[in-house]
Amino acid sequence: MRAFRLTTICGLLVLVWQAVVWLADTPHFILPGPARVGVTWWEHAGLILGHAQTTLLEIALGLVLGTLLGVISALVLTYVRPARLWLLPVLVASQAVPVFALAPILVLWLGYGIASKVAMATLIIYFPVAANFFDGLRRTEPGWLDLARAMGASPWRTMWRIRVPSALPALASGVRVAAAVAPIGAVLGGRVGSSAGLGFLMLHANARMQIDLMFAALLTLAVFAVTIYFIIDHVLRRTLHWQPDT
Repeated sequence: MRAFRLTTICGLLVLVWQAVVWLADTPHFILPGPARVGVTWWEHAGLILGHAQTTLLEIALGLVLGTLLGVISALVLTYVRPARLWLLPVLVASQAVPVFALAPILVLWLGYGIASKVAMATLIIYFPVAANFFDGLRRTEPGWLDLARAMGASPWRTMWRIRVPSALPALASGVRVAAAVAPIGAVLGGRVGSSAGLGFLMLHANARMQIDLMFAALLTLAVFAVTIYFIIDHVLRRTLHWQPDT
C-alpha cells in the first residue's frame, strides 16, 4: 500500500510538472519537461550513476559518523552531569553557524576529496540525533528510576537497562530527521569544491546551460534521499516493534 501511494504521488508530481511546462510555455533551458529529463538521464546514465556512487558513499559515511557522535554526546551529557556545562553550549553552537558558511572552510582544511563532504554531512546529522536522544534520556519515566534506586541498581546499570531503552523512540526520531537532511551536506560540499558527486555534476551542468542534465542529477539525488529515508524508517520500525504507531 505504501509503494502504491508513493507511486501515485510521484505520478501526480510529474503531471503537475508537465502541466506547468505546457501552461507557462517555458523554454527547455529554464524548465525542461519530464520527458526531456528522462531522455537525458537515459543518455547520461553512466555519468550520473558514477557521480551518484560518490554522493551515496558520502551520505552513508556522514550518517554513520553523525549518528555515532550524536549518541555519544547525548550519553555523555546525561551520564556526566558537569559535562552539560561544557558540551551543551558546543552542541548549540554547532548549529548556530550555518554549515553553508562552514563549507568553504572545511574544503580549505580537508581538501576537495571525500573528507570535507563527509564532515559537512556529519555536522548536519549530528544535531538532530544528539538533541533527540538527549531529550529522550532526560524524560525517562520517574517511577522506573525510583524502582531502580530502591532495588540498588548502579547508575551505569540504570542508564543501560532503563534510560537508554526508554529513549530509543526519541533516538529513532532523530535518525529519521538525519536521514532526510543527510544529502544536504554531501551535495553542498560538491557545489563548493569537489571533483566528483552529484553536487559537482549539477554545478557544472548549470554552468554549461545543460539544465536537463542538472534536473536529471537532481531527480537522482531525490530518489536516493527518499529511498534512504524509507529504508531507515523500515529498519527502525522493525527494531522498535514494541512501540507500534497509534
